[in-house]
Amino acid sequence: MRWQTFTSGLLLTTATVAEARRSFQHVGKKERSMPHDDGSALAHFLATRQVPEPKFANENTTKFSVNGTGIPDVDFDVGESYAGYLPITDNATDTNELFFWFFPSSTVNNTEKEILLWLNGGPGCSSFEGLLQENGPFVWQYGTLKPVPNPWAWNRLTNVVWVEQPVGTGFSRGEVTARGEEDVAAQFLGFWKNFMETFSLQGYKVYIAGESYAGAYCPYIASAMLDQNDTTYYDMSGMIIYDPVLGDDVVQESTTTVPFVDYHKNLMTFNDSFSEYIHGLHDSCGFADYNAKYLTYPPPGPQPPSYSQGVSDECGSLWGVILDEALSINPCFDVYQVATTCPILWDVLGFPGSIGYLPEGGEVYFDREDVKLAIHADVTHKWEECASGDVFVNGRDTSDPSTWKVLPHVIDSTKNVIIGHGTLDMILLPNGTLLSIQNTTWGGQLGFQSPPVEPFFVPFHTLSTADEIYAETDETALGSIAGAGVMGTAHTERGLTFVSIDLSGHMVPQYAPSAAFRHLEFLLGHVDSLSSVKPFSIEPNYPQPAADTLGNGTGPSTFDTGASGSTADTVSAATDKPSSAASVVSSFVALGGVAAAAMLLNL
Repeated sequence: MRWQTFTSGLLLTTATVAEARRSFQHVGKKERSMPHDDGSALAHFLATRQVPEPKFANENTTKFSVNGTGIPDVDFDVGESYAGYLPITDNATDTNELFFWFFPSSTVNNTEKEILLWLNGGPGCSSFEGLLQENGPFVWQYGTLKPVPNPWAWNRLTNVVWVEQPVGTGFSRGEVTARGEEDVAAQFLGFWKNFMETFSLQGYKVYIAGESYAGAYCPYIASAMLDQNDTTYYDMSGMIIYDPVLGDDVVQESTTTVPFVDYHKNLMTFNDSFSEYIHGLHDSCGFADYNAKYLTYPPPGPQPPSYSQGVSDECGSLWGVILDEALSINPCFDVYQVATTCPILWDVLGFPGSIGYLPEGGEVYFDREDVKLAIHADVTHKWEECASGDVFVNGRDTSDPSTWKVLPHVIDSTKNVIIGHGTLDMILLPNGTLLSIQNTTWGGQLGFQSPPVEPFFVPFHTLSTADEIYAETDETALGSIAGAGVMGTAHTERGLTFVSIDLSGHMVPQYAPSAAFRHLEFLLGHVDSLSSVKPFSIEPNYPQPAADTLGNGTGPSTFDTGASGSTADTVSAATDKPSSAASVVSSFVALGGVAAAAMLLNL
């Protein structure tokens, strides 16, 4: 991560943090003396951590109870949790069942009656990827030895359940009958009522979060809950969707890819002839003009409907052509995080980034029999991170994009929706998301009326300073280090917040866990904005900078449509306030956006 510091002396310099990560001896320099990490920080965390008494243990939940000290390879107590199958109807013998793993809040004094649902995308990708490598109570990241406690676990803030859906995803089983998102939502609501009754959660506020294809799942499910007008089971109160599938394929894909390449030119070092070719297409296909016209604040009007149907094959395939060239230069290029280089790190789920890799002797964690037994899964069921079979009839989701109706419904009803996007993501690019927002009507207006320029601030915390990591703390050691400071740009209008996250790829809670933790605090109402300098609720006394020192948001700094010969209007991110709306009106056009490529499965 890139580390930002203040001159107050509270925090370490960038070089000091680098010392904690890699010895300077390789270049003939000596390190300063630093206490040896003998595991004392982790030991202290485990010894002093308070594990709450079970909150949901009763005769209905006993069969779902998971032994917190019996999860394979996890050598610490993860606390109270429940896992298993529940049917998608009120018929207890229904063979169509979704699989879940529920972790109550781990905070001893948390009595809030609320629960958050997490969904991964695909379609057909398991939410247990999110549990194990993003925001669950233990994490097993790419290339690491074993699971470690996750100080950024979302169940430190609220009750969280990870659900594998729709039918055909992960351990979930039955006959695939869904033809579109309406069917997915109806089936999910049947499961959800069973879940709420099983754990006596009636009357709890419900929040939904997810990423990628969950940009379709989450709004449709949330909208269906709102339509029930039943706060006993479906008290929908807010939503987060990361790097989401939202609208027209070409708009989220090829239209914005060339500006994204230009912004990340040091990561995609194309030769002059190829660069000239893709810029020529960007111009001749009309993409430069499209960005210049519609990625503006406020937008001039609705974008052309079914835009992708009028685009030639050569223009529509521009994203794929650029990906092929990127892979020829960097064979380990990862569209989920474009700063990735070789070697490929092994992944206990078998699929690090966009290239599957499981070394000889490695096993897919959730397909192990001992893991299945520990969480009450069917031991005969082959678990895959992303389903090899279809989860929609004929393999096609027939529903309209969520931005047409259901997303506006959720925004207007809850006034509490966050759309986040990692700036290093190319499977779904940031400006595709912004173009989709600018073509969405909510609160009686089309798109954002003002450009996103405000700072997204992540509070400084124990795991943002190497000295404190080496000291005994109440959090884990280097395995869960995470960034702090101004880490992007956030903007809120009429109940919708957009936030870009610097140095994050597609899976925001994985690449920027402290940033995602802050998003959840905002969703739950713990802070009043994403520019707040209020400390994390888990470290309420940790010192923070003054709000007037933050300046503007960080990230893309120029307006550039990517057209050959175009000029860039420089935007200063160092001043306290933008010099004018015109100078920042399209500060994010240096990035781009994507819908899922057929050859890649969105997580």
